[in-house]
Amino acid sequence: EKFDRVVSIGMIEHVGPKNYSTFMEVANRCLKDDGLFLLHTIGTTDIPCIPDPWMEKYIFPNFFIPNERHIVESVSGLFIIEDWHNFGAYYDSTLISWYKNFNMHWNKLKTQYDDRFKRMWNYYLTISAALFRARRSHLWQIVLSKNGVKGGYESVR
Repeated sequence: EKFDRVVSIGMIEHVGPKNYSTFMEVANRCLKDDGLFLLHTIGTTDIPCIPDPWMEKYIFPNFFIPNERHIVESVSGLFIIEDWHNFGAYYDSTLISWYKNFNMHWNKLKTQYDDRFKRMWNYYLTISAALFRARRSHLWQIVLSKNGVKGGYESVR
C-alpha cells in the first residue's frame, strides 16, 4: 500500500547499519511519488560509531546510533533530503525532566521495579543528557521526498 506520509520515530537506531538500505527501500516503496517521509532519529557525529557496551547490555540491546554518513548513504538514490533539523542541543533538558519526574514518582513505581533498576535508569537518563549537552548526541528530524517538492519544501519550525 502507498501512503502520503511515512513517519519513522526512533526506529532506525534498532535496524542496524547493514539493514539501513533495506529500511529506506521499504519506506520508499510505501510512499506515494509526491509524499513525504519523516525520519526522526538520535544521531552522532562520532566516527566510528561504537555503541556503549553498558547501554547495549542493559538499556537497548543491539542498538546503533547512526552518523550523518549512514543516513546520507542509505537515502542516496531513493530520496531527496528536503530538510534536516537538529534540535539535540535542547534535548538534554527533556532528559533531565524525565529524570526528575521519574525520581519524583519513584514511591509509586518502586512496587514494580527494584533499586538496581532505579540506579541504572538514573544513570541512563543523566549520561544521555550529558551526551546531548556536550553535542556528542543529536536529535534529528529529516524530511525526505522521492522527487523533490515542487516549489521547494517549507520547513515548519
